[in-house]
Amino acid sequence: MSEIGWIVLAAAVMTYLTRAGGHLVLSRFRRIHPRVEAGLNAVPAAVFTTLVAPAAMNATPAEALALVVAALLGLRGGMFSVFLGGGLVLIAGRYLLG
Repeated sequence: MSEIGWIVLAAAVMTYLTRAGGHLVLSRFRRIHPRVEAGLNAVPAAVFTTLVAPAAMNATPAEALALVVAALLGLRGGMFSVFLGGGLVLIAGRYLLG
């Protein structure tokens, strides 16, 4: 196996271990403290921000337009409409704007 293959395999194993470890630790508790639950509920927004912020800083016009449309859809719709609408605008913007 190539070096890249080993790196991908190691990253997959480490990702699985971190996710399984978190599940195993939390499954030991019968009740989760409300502060811990609030922190866990904030994780998706933090992860989403880390994905969107670099794209927003280095965005082409098509990507900036897709981010704006996705943000507007996020105010009214669910996550599916955000991903679908943002993706469609990004594809159309890259096709039309280059």
